[in-house]
Amino acid sequence: MFIFNFKINGNRTAKIFMGCLCVIILILTIFICYRVIFNNFFKTNDSYLPEDTVYDISASNYTNVLQQIHNDINTYVGQKIHFIGYVYRLYDFNEEQFVIARNMIVSSDFQTVVVGFLCHSDVAKNYEDGTWVEIEGIITKGDYYGEMPIIEIENIKEVNVPNDEYVYPPDDSFVTTSTVL
Repeated sequence: MFIFNFKINGNRTAKIFMGCLCVIILILTIFICYRVIFNNFFKTNDSYLPEDTVYDISASNYTNVLQQIHNDINTYVGQKIHFIGYVYRLYDFNEEQFVIARNMIVSSDFQTVVVGFLCHSDVAKNYEDGTWVEIEGIITKGDYYGEMPIIEIENIKEVNVPNDEYVYPPDDSFVTTSTVL
């Protein structure tokens, strides 16, 4: 009969365990730092977003997307979007500019304000104020009393007034993932 007697040195075991734990934490820290630095500084939007992807904006996420893009223009420059709104112009727009707008309900008695994206198109003058249009365009960065996103329209067509013509204020439930809207 064989009898084995193991003696465990608690001090040595604790040192080995702590050493392994420190190495694992160091490896995880290096990996996370690498991912953050690589994704934020070395990749451009084109390198991880397919160029032919078009993101649909609906009435339910309209103001959330609008707010997110206005807050972080650089992340969304070059991204293609598609949505419906009506043509809205201000007195100082040129003939190639308009806002593709929606009325956002801001109170319980249905008071609204106009919200939307400034758009640029060579054919903008063909659409009167209040005309509902469906557009597809690319987000660019421009200037209108400060830096703001401008949609460079690639396709535009007149449509009927949608059933969900009103939108609601942005909420805290909208969470972007990467630059996917």
